Amino acid sequence: MKPLAKENRKADDAMQILDKLKFVRSALYVPGSNARALEKARSLDADMLIIDLEDAVPEDMKAAARSAAVAHAAAEVNGKIIAIRANDVDSVHHAEDISALKGCDADLIVLPKVEDIGALTAVGAELGLPLLAMIETPAGLYAAREIAAHASVAGLIAGTNDIAAETGIKQGPMREGLELALQGIVLAASAAGKPRFDGVCNRLDDMTGFDAECRQGATYGFTGKTLIHPNQIDICNQAFGPDLATVAEARELIAASRGGAQRFKGRMIETMHVEEAKLTIERSRHATGDR
Repeated sequence: MKPLAKENRKADDAMQILDKLKFVRSALYVPGSNARALEKARSLDADMLIIDLEDAVPEDMKAAARSAAVAHAAAEVNGKIIAIRANDVDSVHHAEDISALKGCDADLIVLPKVEDIGALTAVGAELGLPLLAMIETPAGLYAAREIAAHASVAGLIAGTNDIAAETGIKQGPMREGLELALQGIVLAASAAGKPRFDGVCNRLDDMTGFDAECRQGATYGFTGKTLIHPNQIDICNQAFGPDLATVAEARELIAASRGGAQRFKGRMIETMHVEEAKLTIERSRHATGDR
């Protein structure tokens, strides 16, 4: 294949991934050092897998995790989006990560602790893959708007654990104290027209609390959520995907619309509500696999 044709194909593939990313509800972190977890992840219902080279990987297993991540990205994984989370730019492992990820078949690279666009420009140019930027620090929160607008950035991920640790916020049961940070990330990504993913929930046995947190995130405007355990996937997919009643009402609203402002089921609707209804139906199609 001629170089130009190959580059055009890569650009087309990237555009398809960016389009699919808009409909990702669940993004499951999988340790690159855990072969069993990587294999199991192939059959899970998560929309995106994030193979982790950072926090979930012990220091003495970083090299093995890199090799496993690259190999896993090269394999067919039931149509899932595959991202790889590198170590942050200040890490001693970052340079080796970037070297190993050059030319890999991952769809996206997740870059932790992004605080300015300089890191994005360097990594984006080096790898030529879309980036998901993690906002995890006060500096990152202040720079979130510029980060989200960067040409290499496909979306933002909230790093809630690090935000709380870096700021000293003692978050409550419903993440009281983190509201400003969470909504700031949503606003920054929304202003750039890009997806935004809520942070992880550490409570593995509290499914009721997890469901409430997912619905809170969806209410705030996150388009999906990052997860740390397979038992969180189904609840997350339900919370961030439209239910049957919502889809049915969306179809009814579209059918009833005559253009302009009008009354519908006791409320006023206009063109923006029709567009929202169309997006709801499109999300439903992606969730069910009916493209």
